[in-house]
Formats: sequence, structure tokens, C-alpha cells
Amino acid sequence: MAKTYETVIGLEVHVELATKTKIFCGCSTAFGGAPNTHTCPVCTGMPGSLPVLNKEVVNKAIAVGLATNCTITQNCKFDRKNYFYPDNPQNYQISQLYYPICRDGKVEIEVDGVKKYVRIHEIHMEEDAGKLVHDPYTDSSLVDFNRSGVPLIEIVSEPDMRSAEDVIAYLEKLRETIQYLGASDCKLNEGSMRADVNLSIREVGSEEFGTRTETKNLNSFKAIARAIENERERQIDLIESGENVVQETRRWDDTKEYSYPMRSKEDAQDYRYFPDPDLVPIHISDEWLQQVRDAQPEFRDEKKIRYKEEYAIPDYDIDIITASKKLADLFEDAIALGAPAKKVSNWIMGETMRLMKENSVDAEDLKFSAENLAKLIKLVDDRVINGGVAKEVFEKIFADNIDPEKYVKDNGLATVQDDNALKEACQVAIDNNPKAVDDYRGGKEKALGALVGQVMKAMKGKADPGSVNKMLREML
Repeated sequence: MAKTYETVIGLEVHVELATKTKIFCGCSTAFGGAPNTHTCPVCTGMPGSLPVLNKEVVNKAIAVGLATNCTITQNCKFDRKNYFYPDNPQNYQISQLYYPICRDGKVEIEVDGVKKYVRIHEIHMEEDAGKLVHDPYTDSSLVDFNRSGVPLIEIVSEPDMRSAEDVIAYLEKLRETIQYLGASDCKLNEGSMRADVNLSIREVGSEEFGTRTETKNLNSFKAIARAIENERERQIDLIESGENVVQETRRWDDTKEYSYPMRSKEDAQDYRYFPDPDLVPIHISDEWLQQVRDAQPEFRDEKKIRYKEEYAIPDYDIDIITASKKLADLFEDAIALGAPAKKVSNWIMGETMRLMKENSVDAEDLKFSAENLAKLIKLVDDRVINGGVAKEVFEKIFADNIDPEKYVKDNGLATVQDDNALKEACQVAIDNNPKAVDDYRGGKEKALGALVGQVMKAMKGKADPGSVNKMLREML
């Protein structure tokens, strides 16, 4: 009888915190920039330079810990993790081994309608390393230290996930929570959220864990899912053919859909950790902890319940809008400016989603304001413009956040309110389309649509279709 296997997965998720400056110096954390321009003696590891802790890093780490149900370590400290690599300028990384800032948390995920908890072993603060850029033309590697010293938290889960679906649900929950906090933008493509997958397999029913591997270089949810399936199959093939799984770190190549070994997996003692002598221990007082707790936002699960009670919009719309803090803020701010909830929801679910897809724009990168969306909805409600013109104007709002009132005025897009001009256009349409007139009078309602189209064309789209429809019916 064929053996059946269970996959056991734990994650190490690195998240770059959205502070303006680095963890131990005043250099900018902005993404991009010419190589080695966001640097100073501290983050390039110059002898004699001393680190000074950025308090905002601690605030954001506490906030993430509270949001993931962790116990906060109110007396914690930093340690040196010693290793030698070209992108690590000091030849050690400042991290937390002995007293991480957060411990013993959990987040709830839902997969196929089934809810379960993924436990969090710990969250610790640390500094990021620089970045190696490999130049194939000169066959050399260059180092960019802009990222060196950017503040990170590492969220280490327990091995509670059993499938790629579990992993994606967990990562989506983490990303959504952290974005709501404003602690990070969590952009996988820019490296501000990175996940390493620890995976092993065991026979179904077995209590013992198998030998695990760690897979790195995963920069999209699709890549993570593919790497998990690939590594599961690789380990099963090894065991079925009588070979052993080797504990090692593997690198995933998403274009080839293949992983290859990078190095054997080190243990903590290989890094010769010791307390960092240049940084004082951190004492998080009860008052400090309460301040961070009081500043926690309304999270998605709470918003979903409130939206259902307050706004008459479908559950599907609520799901999509609350999935992104940016969309939720846009929705709530437009309503606060007087726009009806259902109409705001329709514009987000319809035209906003369409243009996001067409232009490959993430919700977090939307540039238009709730004020301009609310103004557009009012222009339509007041029949200053019709629906067709509104869509045209919204494309400009989406791209350049233009003021719709000014744009409509400057471009002469307001609906023609002149009844005589409208009546004249209707008469011309009736005179020029005798077949459509006969069909309508013969009971074919659809024939009226052709006449409305002719009038709208004559009015260059600047008529109210409802008014055109009504006038044609009266004249016929």
C-alpha cells in the first residue's frame, strides 16, 4: 500500500519597517536611490562608529506584536550575530536571539471555510544587510549598502501549516495586519516583505518531524506556492527512493521552477551570538506599552462587521474593500464627505478595479483622493454630467487626481440643459430613422435605444440619457 505524506511548514517572514530613517543611524530608508547614497559610517560598518536605536522601530515592533496576540518582552536587548559575507559590512548583524521583543503569538487563518490558528514563536528586531549586484559583463559583484541598516522584524512561526494554501492565507493575514498598522507597505516585489519556507514531510499519523529544508528567494505568493509544491515532491521522491533529506538552505529559481542547494543549514552556535556591547537594554514600561495599545487601528475583521451593520453593500464588496487599508480609507473618507456608501462602493468595485487591472496598479499605490471621488459622484447625482462622461473624467482622476469640477468646466463636458437643443436633436433622430420609429411604435422597445444613441451622438455625449429617453417617448 502506497504511503501518504503530510507536509509540515513553518515560515520566517522578514518585514522592512516603514520608518523614515534606519534602525541605528539617521540615513534614509527610501527604496531606490543611486547605490551607496543612503549611507554613513554607522551603516557601512566603519571602525569606531556607534549605533543609536531608533525608537520608532520599537514602537512598530510592539504594534505588530500586539496585533498578532504576542506577549511583549518588556526588558529586551540586542545581540550580535557574527558571520562573514560581502554585503554585511560589520561582519556581524545586530539582531535579537536571547530576548526577542515579542513571543508566543498566534493569528487566525481561514482556508476552504475552515478556521485555524498559526502560532508565532517569536518576533525579533534586526538590521537588514546590503545588497549584492552581480554584473555578468565584468564577471564581478558590486555591493550597494543603501539597504544596510534598514530596520526589520523577523516573524518566526511554529510549524503549524500543512499546505501552500495555509501558507498564502497566513502571509495574506500578516500583510493585511501590518499594512493596517502602517508598520510596512509589505511589497514582496520590492523586498519589504520576504518569506523563507521551512518544510519537511512525514508519514500521515507520525508524530516525529522529518528533516527540514529552508527555501529562500521567494518574492511573490505564486513563487512561494510553486516552491512549496516543488520541495514537497522533491523530498517525497528522495524518501521513496531510499535516500535521506539533507538539512540545508536552498535557493528557488522561479523562472526555471527549480531549487538548488546554497549551503548546509547552520545552527545558532555557528553565529557565536553575544550581547551587543554598544547598545543598552530596552525597558518597555507599562505606560509605553499602553500608548502603543491605545494607538492600534480598527483592523479588517472589525471593519467587516461594522460595514455590514452600517452600509447597505454586498458581502463581496466588503471583502474586497477591507482587504486593503488604502481602499477602506478611500471608501470611508468619501462617505464622510457626503457621498452615498453604495455609490462609492460601485465606483471602487467597478471603474477603480478595472483601471487597477489594466494599469497593473496595486491598491496601496492608488494616487487619487477621496475628495475628488466624492466630487465626481456629486456631479453625476446633480446631473451636471452623465454616466458616460463620468467614466471619462474618472480615468483622469485615477491617473492624475485632477479636480473633476474644474476638469468638467475647462473641457465643456457639462450636460446640455437646453431643452430646445435637445428637442431639436430628438426630432432630427426621428426624421432620419423611420424604421426605428416604426419598430418602436410596433411594440419593439429596443428600437428606442437606437434613437437614444443617435441623439447622444448629436449632442456629443453631453446629454442626460434619461432625459433623452423621456423626451423621445413623449414625442413618439
